[in-house]
Amino acid sequence: MSMNRRDFLKSSVIAGGGALTLGTLGFNRSDEKNKNNFTDLQPIKGTVPISIEERKNRIEKAKQLMHKNKLDAIILEPGSSFSYFTGISWWNSERMFGAVLPAEGDFVYICPAFEEDRAKEKILFGNDIRTWQEDESPYKLTAKFLKERKINSGRVGIDETLRFFIFDGIRKESPHTEFVSATPVTAGCRMIKSPAELALMKKANEGMLQAYKAVFKSLEKGMTQYDINNLLAEAFAALKLGGGAGVQLGKYSAYPHGSIKPQKLREGDVVLIDGSGVLEGYHGDVTRTTVFGEPTKLQRERWALVRKAQDTAFSKIKPGVECQSIDAAARNVINSAGYGPGYKNFFHRLGHGIGMDVHEWTYLVKGNKTLLQPGMCFSNEPGIYVAGEFGIRLEDCFHVTENGYESFTKQSPSIEDPVE
Repeated sequence: MSMNRRDFLKSSVIAGGGALTLGTLGFNRSDEKNKNNFTDLQPIKGTVPISIEERKNRIEKAKQLMHKNKLDAIILEPGSSFSYFTGISWWNSERMFGAVLPAEGDFVYICPAFEEDRAKEKILFGNDIRTWQEDESPYKLTAKFLKERKINSGRVGIDETLRFFIFDGIRKESPHTEFVSATPVTAGCRMIKSPAELALMKKANEGMLQAYKAVFKSLEKGMTQYDINNLLAEAFAALKLGGGAGVQLGKYSAYPHGSIKPQKLREGDVVLIDGSGVLEGYHGDVTRTTVFGEPTKLQRERWALVRKAQDTAFSKIKPGVECQSIDAAARNVINSAGYGPGYKNFFHRLGHGIGMDVHEWTYLVKGNKTLLQPGMCFSNEPGIYVAGEFGIRLEDCFHVTENGYESFTKQSPSIEDPVE
């Protein structure tokens, strides 16, 4: 089975409760040099959670978008969109716990009966909790609510992450309902970030740079990728930053999301660190690339070309510009230098939306004609990957402003000094 980016990060290092145990894979915790590099890392301060008032505004916007898209309701289950609107964090199991948001009225929750008291502790909006016993069907309960509201023959949006068995159960119990995607509503709300969201994302991204800087200073010859992962875990933990990061060394940096092959740091190796830090449910996403020792001419040239591509992309960002044109601008820089055509050595799209998910709507990619709007957030991450040699990627996230853009982080100054 292939490993996606999120699985790779989890297997590499997760700061917090699931973190790799420091020292178990070869890193010597008693090393004074490494200790000193982490002394200045303190818990990130000044984070302000999303307010109840802001969540209420999100719900009202969702209802406006439902009317605009001729939807009578949307159905959500725990995940990022569910949390975005309700403020509830809840783990999924085979038992349906979900919410229906009608275009008119409050949330209705479909809840296992034995979870009702816990649900009441968490619910911020609405008090209509429909419970079901273990021998009863939550799907019938959901269909019954749709019928009560006389929308069982209307159009109901399904969140893109709602699991198929739940959708399948509901549609069988409500055969006259037209089920469609809820994405115009959920993404329509989530793509445009508020000042409170932007503030959290800025702190998450800046915190990641602090962690990376400390780790880069701690690199030593012979370290494995797991040793460096341990350092990253320690740095994230010191900052009280959720999420995690992974590292690729030498020729394995040509794998955009890493390799499971054993790697040991050698003089002249490219070191590529990519990860996602999380604060109050909001993600940062930063990649930095350096060389352990003196960079070669070729390493310098490719790094400079990637930085030029990133600069070029940034220069094109402003409201009203198509998403695909930003990708095209960066790709043209790299491909014109002999690394094209298409995705030959720049394997992936230029960027992804980011917020409560590290990858979310919308995307800086060929074919996406969505127009940039103020408040949209993306990664800008061009790269050059040559198998058997090395890879270079630089990634900074930004949000679109009224007149252009604002990056959450300062760009990488040079291949020798990856973090300012």
